[in-house]
Amino acid sequence: MQHAPIDPAIVQDVIDKLKLSDFSKATIREIVTIANAAETRTGKKYIRMEMGVPGIDASEIGVKAEIKALEQGVAARYPMLEGIPQLKEESSRFIKAFVDVDINPACCVPAIGSMNGTYASFLVAGQCHKEKDTVLFLDPGFPVQKMQLQVLGYKSVAFDVYDYRGKKLQAKMEEFLKQGNISTIIYSNPNNPSWICLNQEELEIIGLLATKYDAIVLEDLAYFAMDFRHDLGHPFEPPYQPSVAKYTDNYILLISGSKAFSYAGQRIGIIAMSPTLYHRSYPHLIARYGVGEFGNILISRVLYSLSAGVTHSTQYALAAMFKAASDGSFHFLESVKEYGRRATLLKEIFARHHFSIVYDTDLKEPIADGFYFTVAYPHMKGCDLMKNLLFYGISAISLNTTGSQQEGLRICTSFINDAQYDELDYRLSCFNKDFSIS
Repeated sequence: MQHAPIDPAIVQDVIDKLKLSDFSKATIREIVTIANAAETRTGKKYIRMEMGVPGIDASEIGVKAEIKALEQGVAARYPMLEGIPQLKEESSRFIKAFVDVDINPACCVPAIGSMNGTYASFLVAGQCHKEKDTVLFLDPGFPVQKMQLQVLGYKSVAFDVYDYRGKKLQAKMEEFLKQGNISTIIYSNPNNPSWICLNQEELEIIGLLATKYDAIVLEDLAYFAMDFRHDLGHPFEPPYQPSVAKYTDNYILLISGSKAFSYAGQRIGIIAMSPTLYHRSYPHLIARYGVGEFGNILISRVLYSLSAGVTHSTQYALAAMFKAASDGSFHFLESVKEYGRRATLLKEIFARHHFSIVYDTDLKEPIADGFYFTVAYPHMKGCDLMKNLLFYGISAISLNTTGSQQEGLRICTSFINDAQYDELDYRLSCFNKDFSIS
């Protein structure tokens, strides 16, 4: 590492002090800790690509609505568990406007971000049937969701969906579903980290199988409508954000305020349940809680015990942003298209230094440019690449932590600014000098 621009001894000492028994399993937050400590000790800024934190200012629409709500005194009052009426109404309307699916406002419930919504949904879905104790992940995916299952004590199985696109998806999913123990199916669309986007044929397969095997689909829409190959930003006009909700009643949509609306710091998202699922009563839930209605349990038992409601003022912010988007006065996708521009530039720099894109195609199309993409380096495992790049002032996470079967890294575009492209080019050239086999 003779060309490393960061003192290797300091970086190694920082890594050693974290006392990781297996560096290949380092979490996002642990990589953040290493990069932060190395920056502090060396005085050199890292090029941060490890954490999926929005890098665009929050919408003024949301900020002003929240300030107004605070000025009107909502901070002094507990919010309702099920959400304020304005947010429930605007959530339902937003879903109709951009997904073209009808969900009753009563079935739209705020959560403290999608992570809180996912946790609550996992918890209830895993208690509906005694014999269904396992979650099926269509990987790769968000690593923290598997951590949530560790906390809950639930089982999981997974496969890398990249190898089973199109019609091949059905047979692969049925290998797991026919065993009768799958309570929940989860995936993100667009996908974190590969940025592939499941199409209508694949979503229909998932929906039909969810109905056939009575499993609940958690559709993680954290990157709502951010497939920039298609213009999904016009309310009540096609094309719409693709969704499994068109093909089954066994679904929960998880819509985040963090990415598409850049409102991550205020921690809010929406759990949108199918009306059929919301009102469905499960005998196993009755035995546990005394009531069996899925939606009732999720709100009045689980969300109540987890958070006792979502920050009152933040609900007004998201309601205002949803309303403006559905009205057509707030083109929320325009600002986040910046992530696509950054991805294009970053891919060019990585390619210049012999890196390749791991998930490079989406069926027969080139992968979209967006919030994430994936890279590999010749003859180097992902965990080794993750560690080695730390010595060159570059932080990212290994794909193995996302459930991927591929070797490489997840690259997040959100923190990159225009002043860093030349520095990234320089640091990767240093890396290439030390590791290139050509």
